[in-house]
Order: sequence, then structure tokens, then C-alpha cells
Amino acid sequence: MTTKTDGRVVRGDRTRNAVLDAAVAMATESGLDGLSLGQLAERLGVSKSGLFAHWRSKEELQLAAIEHARKMWADLVVAPALQQPRGVRRIFALHEARLRFYSDNVLPGGCFFAVAEFEHTGRTGVVPDRLGEVLGEWLTLLRRLLREAVDLGELPADLDVEQLAFEIDAAGVAAMLHTRLLSVSTAHARTAVLTRLRALTTDPTLLPEER
Repeated sequence: MTTKTDGRVVRGDRTRNAVLDAAVAMATESGLDGLSLGQLAERLGVSKSGLFAHWRSKEELQLAAIEHARKMWADLVVAPALQQPRGVRRIFALHEARLRFYSDNVLPGGCFFAVAEFEHTGRTGVVPDRLGEVLGEWLTLLRRLLREAVDLGELPADLDVEQLAFEIDAAGVAAMLHTRLLSVSTAHARTAVLTRLRALTTDPTLLPEER
């Protein structure tokens, strides 16, 4: 591959990522159904025909937006948390990273996946199927981290992992909705999970003090 060709590929990837950044942000405001190549072209000041080089249909664009949002979540929420030691510290770090994602207003509508889940509940097709898979990955990660903490002896052996994973995720969803609709901080969601983990862990000193 020539240097000239390499440059075109880099520019093409950069353009594609910029478009998908805008698509993910728009979807948090208007939903995936409100996402279109025409709207994206208008927002970015580019030709609609140019976007057809990347996605031939609205469905292709929606699926690409899901994958882009998934990578964004992995980079900004999951990756930083996984730098923390395994066990309850990693679990709480993941929750805090999620809350920081919301409080930093990374996306105008708060959370791509929460908006998309509400929008596609009860629907069938490749888009809701893929959303379900990605959301399933998130819950699987929570359950895996909890089981790791159990194996390390930091959480009780008889822990109901499914229940606690649900509670942690639910606190995150509530935080996202309340910060958008009620203009409140994420502090309650932080305290809810911290209090729960400190009550369960065999070594509360691993976690911050409640405040």
C-alpha cells in the first residue's frame, strides 16, 4: 500500500469516526429511529451522498452507531475500571466510572444504551437483537467481577450475584435519568452502591468511607 493510499485510509477512518461520534450523540437525543444520513449530513455540513460511501441504509448506520457507542463505553467506562485491583475495588471503580461518564456529559442525552433500550423494548429485528447482545455483555461483566470478588473472599460465598448485579446496574440507570430529568447529582447512586458493597464485603477498608 502506498503512502498516498495510507493517507486516504487514515482520512477515511477519521471521517467515519467523526460521523459516528455525531450519530451516537444524536441518537441519545432523538433515538436510533430519529437517526438518518440526511440529518447527519446536515449537522456535519457534508453531502449526504458522501455518507453513502460508508453506510448504504439507515439500518447499517444504526448498527454502526451501536458498535461505536459500545467502543466508547469500553474505552471510557470499562477500561479505566479494569486498571484497579480485582475484587470490590474494581466493582466500585466500574460504577464510579459509569457515573463520571454521565456527570461529565460525554453524550448530550446521557446514555446511548439506556435511550436505545427504552426505544426498542418489545421490538424485533437486527437492531434490537444487537442492542440486547451488547446490554447482555455489560451485565455479564458485572456478574463476572462480582464472582471474582467472591473467589477472592472479599464478598460472601453465598452472595446472590444476579441480584447484586441488577442493583448496581439499576442504580446507574436511575442516576442517568435523574441527572437529566431532575438535574440532581449522581451522589445518591454512588452512595447506594458503596453502602451495599461496604455492608457485604469482608474488608470494608478496601472501599472509600461513605460520605
